[in-house]
Amino acid sequence: MAPVLRDRGGIWLGWPGITDEDNISDKKLKELMEKGIKDSGYDLEPIIFSHEEAEKYYEGFSNEIIWPLFHDLPSLCNFKEEYWNIYKDVNERFASKLTEKAKPEDFIWVHDYHLINVATRLRKRSLTNKIGFFLHIPFPPLDVFLKLPWRREILQSLLDYDLIGFQTQRDKRNFLQCVRRVLRFRVQARGTKNMVYIKNHNRKVSVAAFPISIDYDSFAEGAESENVAKRAWFLHENLPNRTLILGIDRLDYTKGIPFKLKAFKRALEKYPELHKNISLVQILVPSRVHIPKYRELKENIEKLVGEINGKFTELGWVPVYYIFRSMTREELLAYYRTSEIAFVTPLKDGMNLVVKEFCASNIEETGVVILSEFAGAAAQLGEDSILVNPYDVERTADAIYNAFTSDYTYRKRRMRKLRRSIKKYDIFWWVNEFLEYGKEE
Repeated sequence: MAPVLRDRGGIWLGWPGITDEDNISDKKLKELMEKGIKDSGYDLEPIIFSHEEAEKYYEGFSNEIIWPLFHDLPSLCNFKEEYWNIYKDVNERFASKLTEKAKPEDFIWVHDYHLINVATRLRKRSLTNKIGFFLHIPFPPLDVFLKLPWRREILQSLLDYDLIGFQTQRDKRNFLQCVRRVLRFRVQARGTKNMVYIKNHNRKVSVAAFPISIDYDSFAEGAESENVAKRAWFLHENLPNRTLILGIDRLDYTKGIPFKLKAFKRALEKYPELHKNISLVQILVPSRVHIPKYRELKENIEKLVGEINGKFTELGWVPVYYIFRSMTREELLAYYRTSEIAFVTPLKDGMNLVVKEFCASNIEETGVVILSEFAGAAAQLGEDSILVNPYDVERTADAIYNAFTSDYTYRKRRMRKLRRSIKKYDIFWWVNEFLEYGKEE
């Protein structure tokens, strides 16, 4: 968000990831804030959580209820009433700070599932500002959403915004179906194919899809830089005559990493010609490792990596290079530039920006994308990617082989189309589209 907000100004309200028990001094907090706003064009306003709020609001309601439910995994939900109560309390704290900071002419833009209830709290304070909301994760279909005990309250909270943005048309349709069935509200088409509105008492709520993107030029230019070129050449020298297939994922059960590894293993079993000619580089970014489910997932992933390497490794060839750490931007760009195949197979994703970053960084335009049909990016990029069902290990293995054997002309044509689409609909387009809709009466 930083590059697109740099010239707009404003205030960014958020949680800096610390609690009042961390004993961060006012001086240290000020230093963190000053570091965050350097060259950003906006001010940062921190909201510090108590330990209970971090546990029950962030890890609880947000990530033990909304996150799994909205990713179609209701069996992983922990529907505790106390989580809902703390969620409302924290949203009230954000609304209170917003009321204190917002000027009457300000447009308020609320982001993601952690803050759905903010508009309701602001309306109760009689704030008349226009308020927009963007959901970065998927919105579930009706049969899944109905499992949420507070389904009516969540929908009513969303309808207190003036503009609601979703990643894909599918997410928008799911939301509208829930509004029709749960709240019995009327939904009408408006102007363009993308926009519909809902009558909520005396207000008109606009609903549209705005697929989020990246700063295309920043990635393309970064991939061409001398430092990245040197890193990329180093990777080539150390892995000569090798097709690299790249997976970059945050440690999360929605990313489908065990299915990805099983598919790669099956490809090696099924197609011996891949041996010594292909390697999977799986970069896993640490996340929530203190939570038991995530620790178990990490252990499962490492067990699968060990099984594959134990079975197939030969002198001079390791099938899977497993990296568990965060990476610098230059490192990531070097891997994007060096790798021939992007392997992006989440079980469900709002958008997935890794695939867009890979394409923007693929300056030779010879890469191939294997993409889950359940990633939001599939709606935009699916036509020129190899789409897979990540649950289908056998056919995903075939997709790996097809990507490996695809010819130069095929790769060039498809990658050029992918890059053109991402360049046209970049992060600047996304922000401008949302804010333009936000200006409409």
